[in-house]
Amino acid sequence: MSRHEHERDRESVVDPTEGRVLERNYDYAQKNVRLLSMWYECEPRRMLELLAEHDIELSRNDERQFGAYYQTVQRHVTTYGK
Repeated sequence: MSRHEHERDRESVVDPTEGRVLERNYDYAQKNVRLLSMWYECEPRRMLELLAEHDIELSRNDERQFGAYYQTVQRHVTTYGK
């Protein structure tokens, strides 16, 4: 592999937990925490924590289902950091 190819490969590595990537993937998952958690192969609770840590607003449906836990995590992040 040439140096240029190696550098291009390194640049293409994306952190799926980075805020913009996570938000985009939540949009792709039609703003559905359960679907996104399947994509990320984690529990919905962990997905909510990631969304809350990055202050990504929940859909109306997810807010009804998971809003209390999401808000608890957001308060914790605001008070104590990640």
